[in-house]
Amino acid sequence: MLNYKKYKRVPVVDYKEREWPNKEIMKAPIWCSVDLRDGNQALIEPMVVEEKIEMFNLLVKLGFKEIEIGFPSASQIEYDFLRQLVDRKLIPDDVVIQVLVQCREHLIDRTFESLRGIKQAVVHIYNSTSTLQRDVVFNKSKEEIKQIAIEGTKMVKERAKNFPGKIILEYSPESFTGTELDYALEVCTAVQDIWEPTVDNKIIFNLPATVEMNTPNVYADQIEWMHKHFKDRDKIILSIHPHNDRGTGVAATELAMIAGADRVEGTLFGNGERTGNVDILNVAYNMFSQGINPELHLEHINEIIEVYERCCKMPVGMRHPYAGKLVFTAFSGSHQDAINKGLAAMKARGSEIWEVPYLPIDPSDVGREYEPIVRINSQSGKGGVAFVMDTYFGYKLPKGMHKEFADVIQKIAEAQGEVSPDTIMDKFTEEYLTHNTDKETPFKFISCKIADLDEHKDGGDTLAKLEFMYKGESFKVDRIGNGPIDAVKHCLMDMAHVNFKIYDYNEHALGEGSHAKAAAYVAVMDLDSGRVTYGVGQSTNITRASIRAVFSALNRLAR
Repeated sequence: MLNYKKYKRVPVVDYKEREWPNKEIMKAPIWCSVDLRDGNQALIEPMVVEEKIEMFNLLVKLGFKEIEIGFPSASQIEYDFLRQLVDRKLIPDDVVIQVLVQCREHLIDRTFESLRGIKQAVVHIYNSTSTLQRDVVFNKSKEEIKQIAIEGTKMVKERAKNFPGKIILEYSPESFTGTELDYALEVCTAVQDIWEPTVDNKIIFNLPATVEMNTPNVYADQIEWMHKHFKDRDKIILSIHPHNDRGTGVAATELAMIAGADRVEGTLFGNGERTGNVDILNVAYNMFSQGINPELHLEHINEIIEVYERCCKMPVGMRHPYAGKLVFTAFSGSHQDAINKGLAAMKARGSEIWEVPYLPIDPSDVGREYEPIVRINSQSGKGGVAFVMDTYFGYKLPKGMHKEFADVIQKIAEAQGEVSPDTIMDKFTEEYLTHNTDKETPFKFISCKIADLDEHKDGGDTLAKLEFMYKGESFKVDRIGNGPIDAVKHCLMDMAHVNFKIYDYNEHALGEGSHAKAAAYVAVMDLDSGRVTYGVGQSTNITRASIRAVFSALNRLAR
C-alpha cells in the first residue's frame, strides 16, 4: 500500500478577494521561448552549436520576439553560440535575446562580455527564495537571501550603464510557488527599488512554478495576489514560468494569464526538466481554437515537429495535443459518424465558423490533412466506414447501406486489426462491383436497351430489352414497366422466377464533367424471405448503372 502519510498538503493561499475566476483570456501574452536554455539543459544529449542555431532560426520563424538563448557565463558552448548569433548577424532587430545568470560578480561580468554587439538584451538574474531551499540548501535567513537579489541587481545596473545597447532586467524569485507571498513581494520590491524601472523601461518579474506544488487555481491566486500588491504595477511586466510536475502546466498557465500575467516563458512541446516546462504551442493553439490570435506563426506544425525532433532527439507523443499523429484520428464509430455529419453540415450551410464534433480545430489550419481523421478498426462503426468511402473514394453510401457494409468490414477488422482505406475499397469492389467477372453469379448482366412508350400503354411507359444470364443460361426478354428499373424487374421476375421488389434507390455522380461515372444504389427485398440487401452499379450511363445495381443486389441475396 502506498505510504501516503509520508506527504503533507502544500498550503493554499488564503485569498478570498480573488477576481480571476470571472475573467477570460482575451489576447496573447508576450511569449518567451526558453527552449535553448531550460529545454536544452534537460536533453539527454544537449544541442551542439549548429543545432542550437537551427532551433533559434525556427523560433524566429515562428514569431517569438523574446528568446532565452542560454547561460553563456556557465558554459563555453552557450557562450560560443551567442557569439555565433552576433557574428553571423542572425538576430533580427525586433528580437530580444535573453541570457540567464546567477547573482555572482564574475558570472555577470562574463555575461556582459558575451553580449557585446547586441542591440537589446534581457539579463535574467535569479536566486531561490523558497522556505525549503532557504533551510536545506542555503541555510540562510530571509534577509540574507534578499541581499543576494539586491547585490545581483546592483551589479547588473552598474554594468548596464556602460553597455552600448539596451539592457532589460528580469528577476526571478526561483521556486516562487514554495515562497511566502509577502516575502516574495518583499524581495521583488527590493530589486525594483534598486533598478528604478519606468513605464517606458519596465522591469520583468518572473514568478516561476519551478516545481508544481498545488492545483492550478492556487498558482492563479499567487499570481493575482502579486499582481495586485506590486507597487508601480505599470512599470512591471509580470512573467510566469510554469513547470509541469503535476501535469497541469497548461492549465496553470491559462489561469495565471487570467490572473494578471503579461508574459509566458515556456518551450515547444513542453520539453524541460523532470516532466517539462509549459508547452507554449499547446497554450497558443488553445487560444487559436477560441478565436484569439496567438500572435505566433503556427500554420505548419509538421515542420515544427521535424526541427524539434531532429534538434532535441526526442519524439513528440502520438497523443500530444494538436501535434500528435493520432490527435485528429477517430477510432470510435460514434465519433466517426459525428465527424462525418459535422463536416457535411458545415458544407451544406456554407458556414465559415468551424463547428465539427470531436475536432476542436480544422486540422488543415495547422498543416495537417483530413485523410487520417478516420481510421477503421474493430471499434469503429457504420459512420466511419461510410466516411472513408465518401472522403477517399467519392461513394456516398445511402444511410440504409451504412450498417450492411460496416458489418462486412467489421469481420476483417476483428481478424487483422486496423483496416486501411484501400482494403475497404477492395472489399467494396468485391462485394458490390463485380460486373462482368466470374464472381457475378448467379445473375450476369449482358446488355439492355430502353425505349420510351406512350404513357400508360399496356400498364407502363418504358420498354426494356434485357439480355442476361442466370445460372449459366442465357435469356433475352422484353418487358414493360413504370420506368427502366421497373421494366428490368419484370424481365427478371418472369424469366428467372425470382420474387423481389425495389426497396430503396439512390444515385450520384462520381466526379465532375461529361465523362464522369455515375454510381447507383439499389436495395432489393426478397419477398419470400423478407431479406433486404443493397447492390451498387457504376457506369457513364446512369440507367446502366442502375440496372447493374439491381443485378449486384440480386447476386448478394443469392450469396
